[in-house]
Amino acid sequence: MTADRKDDHVRYAHAQYAVPETSRPHRPPRSNQFDEVHFLHHALVGTDRDKVSLATHYGGVHWPVPLYINAMTGGSSRTGEINRGLAIAARETGIPMATGSMSPYLKDPSTASTFSVVRRENPDGFVLANLNANATPEQARRAVGLLDANALQIHLNPVQETVMPEGDRAFSHWASGIAHIAAAVDVPVIVKEVGFGLSGRTVRELRSLGVHAADVAGSGGTDFARIENDRREHHDYAYLEGWGLSTPAALLDARDCGLPLLASGGVRHPLDIARALALGARAVGVSGPFLTTFLDGGSDALAQRITTWLDHLTALMTLLGADSPTALTNCDVLLSGALRDFSTDRSLVGITEKSSRERVRR
Repeated sequence: MTADRKDDHVRYAHAQYAVPETSRPHRPPRSNQFDEVHFLHHALVGTDRDKVSLATHYGGVHWPVPLYINAMTGGSSRTGEINRGLAIAARETGIPMATGSMSPYLKDPSTASTFSVVRRENPDGFVLANLNANATPEQARRAVGLLDANALQIHLNPVQETVMPEGDRAFSHWASGIAHIAAAVDVPVIVKEVGFGLSGRTVRELRSLGVHAADVAGSGGTDFARIENDRREHHDYAYLEGWGLSTPAALLDARDCGLPLLASGGVRHPLDIARALALGARAVGVSGPFLTTFLDGGSDALAQRITTWLDHLTALMTLLGADSPTALTNCDVLLSGALRDFSTDRSLVGITEKSSRERVRR
């Protein structure tokens, strides 16, 4: 059943972020490729905090902050309560929020309330509906209408579908499906991965399909190959765990493809947000850490965490002399380790330290 699968996803995703009681609250976040992105410190580049604005815009969308609750869940009683709690936190902090895939609603209209609760709890917020590329234009309009959504996410998840026991096995029509949906709805369309990354080649193709932005959604956070393999009787796809491009690698690979980029996947703290913005993202989405905070402490705890992250991001931008999210792209950024090797192999960047106005660039 779809409801059981959605509950499984939440349970396994939460388990990936589980922290032993003996190590709370000082356990450092698990490492990922964001750790290979370094700001070069310049002691005299800082600005004044009251000059810093977190507002961002892309593809006709304007947000007060470059942070959003990314797509997670919906389709069962339990996940409907999770969506309700996430929506309350989004309302209290003023950040945008995406629902999880609304495919369950299209198959079973009785699940509508597990998604529409997001709009009921956050009537004035920026809400993104979410569908897969198999949806028809009519279904996309229904999903947007149910939420009175401000934008539509279309998720690409071929790796997850491959490992999912009941997953799709036909992907060749996805590109044409995206183009048809983009032409049919009257809200901005954002295409995202689910944790395996969008390459530059993919983003260039998305630009030709008429979408407004791409969320590169790389590896380093929730691993849906691992989740789906955990659901398999013989766990026989373990070798696909860790598949894909990391979020920093995907941002580098797609940075000059002519489409606004968002970033999610592996974001652990405000410094990762600043790193993603410096690599060209217009906004940064978070799923797993916010889900875990909500499940462990409720909406109030999540709202407090979001508020703290936004405060810390403002402080980091002040330190780095960036008065806006896009100004972070002017900071000197150094790459190390496998990320530097990836960039060299892909002939993506030249690294310079000559001045604070120079940055990672082609």
